[in-house]
Amino acid sequence: MAGDGDSGNCHAWAARDPSGILSPYKFDRRTVRSDDISLRITHCGVCYADVAWTRNMLHNSVYPLVPGHEIAGVVTEVGSQVKAFKVGDHVGVGTYVNSCRDCENCDSFLENHCSKHVFTFNGVDTDGTVTKGGYSSHIVVHERYCYKIPDGYPLAKAAPLLCAGITVYYPMMRHKMNQPGKSLGVIGLGGLGHMAVKFGKAFGLKVTVFSTSESKREEATSLLGADNFVMSSDKQQMESLKSSLNFIIDASSSEHPFDPYLSLLKVGGVMVLLSFPSEIKVHPANLNRDARSLSGSVTGGTKDTQEMINFCAANRIYPEIEMIKIDYINEALERLVNRDVRYRFVIDIDNSFK
Repeated sequence: MAGDGDSGNCHAWAARDPSGILSPYKFDRRTVRSDDISLRITHCGVCYADVAWTRNMLHNSVYPLVPGHEIAGVVTEVGSQVKAFKVGDHVGVGTYVNSCRDCENCDSFLENHCSKHVFTFNGVDTDGTVTKGGYSSHIVVHERYCYKIPDGYPLAKAAPLLCAGITVYYPMMRHKMNQPGKSLGVIGLGGLGHMAVKFGKAFGLKVTVFSTSESKREEATSLLGADNFVMSSDKQQMESLKSSLNFIIDASSSEHPFDPYLSLLKVGGVMVLLSFPSEIKVHPANLNRDARSLSGSVTGGTKDTQEMINFCAANRIYPEIEMIKIDYINEALERLVNRDVRYRFVIDIDNSFK
C-alpha cells in the first residue's frame, strides 16, 4: 500500500511502536465502492481504547496504528448504490466498520455482536487490510456503519456519542432503564459515567453518583444534575442506601469490589458492567437472595446507535468536551491515563491538518 508515512491521500497521526507516541503519518484510503461513503472528518473523540491499542496493552497492535473510533464529519462522496446519504450530510462512524451482514446478530442489527465485525482501527477488513481510524483527515466506510447526525447538532459534541454515548445507552435500553421514577446508581464519573447521568436524567430517573473523589460532588450535582452524590468509601453512606436502587451502571475503570454495590440493588435490580476489571468476585448471596443480576455490555448495534443519536438531538443531550488540536494528542492521552479530563477530549480534525 502506498503512503507508509511519507505519501498517500490521507493525512493522519499514528503510533509506530508500543511507546504509543503519535506523530504525523500519511497513507492511502481505498477508493469509494458502490455501497461506500467518504467523509471529511471534522472531529474525533479520544477514548481509552486509543491508549490501549497505541501502547499494545492487548498485545495485538499492528503498527503504524492510527487510532480513533468516535468520528464525526461531512459526506464528500457517495457510491452509486448509496441511497441513505448524500454529499453534504453530517454523519458519524463508531467503533466498527464492517460485519458479515449475514448472521443472526447482523440480521437483528446487533452487528456489534457479530463474530466477524471489524474494528474501526487495528482491525483486519475483509480485503485483508488493517483498518485505520479517525485521527485522520477522511475515512471511507460502507454506508451501513455510518449514522446521520441531525441538523443543528454540533459535530464536536456528536463525536463522543459514537462510543461513549452508545456504550451507555444500549444497556440502559436493553434493561429498560428508561422508566421515569426509578432509581439509578452510576459508578465512576468519566467519559461513560457522565453520559449515564445525562441519559438517566433524560429518562426521568433519580440518579445517584458514586465516586472516590469528593472533588466531583459539585460537578455531579450542579453541572450534570445528579440527585445524590455518595463517597463510596463512606461505609455509613453506603449502608444507608442498601436495597434502594433499581439499576446501577458501573463505568469505573478502577479495580473495585462488587458486593458493596450489588447490595444496594432492590429485588430484581440490575447492575451493568461497562469496563474491564482484571477479575470479578461476587458472593452468590448478593445475586441469588434478591434475584439481582450482573450484566456486561460493550457498544451497540447500528439501529440502536442511530436511535441514540436521534434521542440526544431531540432531548438536547450533549457530552461535556475539551477540544484539542491533533498536535496535543500525546499530552491528551497521558492526561486521559491520569483521569485529568472533563469529560471527553475531542480532536478538532478540521483545523489540525490545514
